[in-house]
Amino acid sequence: MIHKIKTYLIFTKFRLSALVILSALSGYLFVGENDIKTIVHLMLGGLLVTAASNGANQIWEKDLDKLMKRTSSRPLPAGKMTVIEGVIVVSICLVLGLFLLYKINLLSALLGMLGFFLYVFVYTPLKQITPWAVFVGAIPGAIPPMLGAIAHTNSFGLIPGILFFVQFTWQFPHFWAIAWVMYDDYQKAGFSLLPSKEGKSKNSAFQIVVYCLLLIPFSVVPWLLGLTGTASFVIAILFGTGFFYLAYKLFLSLSDKDAKKLMFASFIYLPIIQFTYVFDRIEPAITLFLNK
Repeated sequence: MIHKIKTYLIFTKFRLSALVILSALSGYLFVGENDIKTIVHLMLGGLLVTAASNGANQIWEKDLDKLMKRTSSRPLPAGKMTVIEGVIVVSICLVLGLFLLYKINLLSALLGMLGFFLYVFVYTPLKQITPWAVFVGAIPGAIPPMLGAIAHTNSFGLIPGILFFVQFTWQFPHFWAIAWVMYDDYQKAGFSLLPSKEGKSKNSAFQIVVYCLLLIPFSVVPWLLGLTGTASFVIAILFGTGFFYLAYKLFLSLSDKDAKKLMFASFIYLPIIQFTYVFDRIEPAITLFLNK
């Protein structure tokens, strides 16, 4: 039984799912009061919908996963579980997750469903067709902080939009750094994820640099609008510059080593920026924006 549970956790990428919902939590805490019931619904609901998305992705790509060293040991290609089992797990996670989000408000459930649909039925098949898959994948990837904000506001608006846009922009260097490191493995499955047809080229590295550079001014927008204090400005500039520097090093070297540094830095950069917003929020300004 324990072995089977472990298999299901791997199938749904439970650890990755748990990291993703931290973004949702940051969005909620940025605009909302600390209502424990809502936080529990948000965290569990977001976790389950993300787990369903990851599981459905593995069902879709089970034959492709056999071709790549990184994924060949996953439960489906390794024969540790059946497709029927996978469909059942995905269905249970999706239904329960959407129900918990609906308990918060309808918009939260709709956002969860939109993220699931785009990730599974649009992004996943596009990965073998066009690098534009990354653009599509960046949309569901940037939904969590918006979802967290809307869990409190129950409406779309400037603040949920800002949180979405910062994470949306971050998705590109994040995705592309992973695609660079995993390039050879991805080629075996026919995945086309780097922005240039030449693959690991100056062109691809240049586009990574551009998005990292854009992330610096975008990440200080909450400060510019008076929603956060000076600390968020300083940290956004410092960490944004460091993130940009790593991208520039990749542009100079075109090495997997520098791409890996950028990839790991992307995992550190986002939660630091998002929770800096939370701890440096200016409540009267946020309340004013929400009441407009």
